[in-house]
Amino acid sequence: MIDHQVPRRWKELLRAQGRSFAWVAPLLLLAGITAVDLNTTERFRIISWIVLVPGTAAAICGVWATAVLAVLAVLDYIAVDHAWPHQYQAGLPDFILVALAGLLAILACAVRKNGERRMLHMRDIAETTRRTVLRPLPPGWAGLEHAAVYLAADTEARVGGDFYDIQPGRYGTRVLVGDVQGKGLGAVETAAALLGTFREAGYHERDLATVADRLETRMVRHRSHAVALGHDDGDRFATAVLLGFPPGASDVVEVVNFGHEPPLAVSSGGVRSLPPGGGLPLGMGELQPASGPPPTLTVALAPGETLLITTDGVTESRNGDGEFYDLLQAVSPTAPPDPSRLVARIRDGVLHHTHGHLSDDTTIFAIRRNLTP
Repeated sequence: MIDHQVPRRWKELLRAQGRSFAWVAPLLLLAGITAVDLNTTERFRIISWIVLVPGTAAAICGVWATAVLAVLAVLDYIAVDHAWPHQYQAGLPDFILVALAGLLAILACAVRKNGERRMLHMRDIAETTRRTVLRPLPPGWAGLEHAAVYLAADTEARVGGDFYDIQPGRYGTRVLVGDVQGKGLGAVETAAALLGTFREAGYHERDLATVADRLETRMVRHRSHAVALGHDDGDRFATAVLLGFPPGASDVVEVVNFGHEPPLAVSSGGVRSLPPGGGLPLGMGELQPASGPPPTLTVALAPGETLLITTDGVTESRNGDGEFYDLLQAVSPTAPPDPSRLVARIRDGVLHHTHGHLSDDTTIFAIRRNLTP
């Protein structure tokens, strides 16, 4: 995956106490070319290399700094060239080259700065969208220790079809983690629709099965609306895991699985997979043999056991040799059951395994009941 923070880090290296010192580099280049030209013989005239000065400034400085350095380059060229006897002067052609290079550098810098402003604006929009779809969760939210990592395969968009949330309510705390089929804006819209329904139904509904039914209905309605608008969403679906933590029952969790990889229960004593449940993805409820949502399973949880849910960006990630990432090995009994450390371990493992080249959106989500009251 491309690290889009690199340009920002370079800019930070060229700043001190809030002020930019990027102009120092092209100014030193100007001084160096001048010194070499004046201290070598007429056989080694390099004053025309001064065209590199405005070009360098255009890459790292602002428009005004580039313009100043372009003017300095022209003036320096005139001064240095006239310091030589007439027969050794570079003359008018090189002067035109230096002047033209300065003008082009100023234009290129203006284009670059405009592109940067547009990029920052788009990043702000993408960040706002991400925080709207995947809202920040306070520490210890709803009595759960939690940690999540979301890595978008499209690093420009920074948000895709993976989704997760924790919703406390009247009848316990509910958790939803899922993955919308497909990519692009349509997947983001679908994820937002499902999360909106989950946040309302998860708060108000008594039974987890009712929340699951509301999610299936919302998926069908959203898909119908998208098709009516002419979007190619007629066969879109989403896999998901819906969890319920009933109040007063700290040793169990309710699970409804919509065709997703079953959660893993991780503890210091080992790793086990929760029952798959046999449900179909959201949007495919009409294909369910029996009417209604997938069955609600009640699974016992040991004290301190962490539930780990990942999307297929983890389980289907491959290295250069086509080998899949071994999630079970990563969550072996030696893995820390603490949600934050467990998520960080898997994130680092996936990025190392794929060398940072993710082929799909990747979500790693871990939760456990608070160990302290």
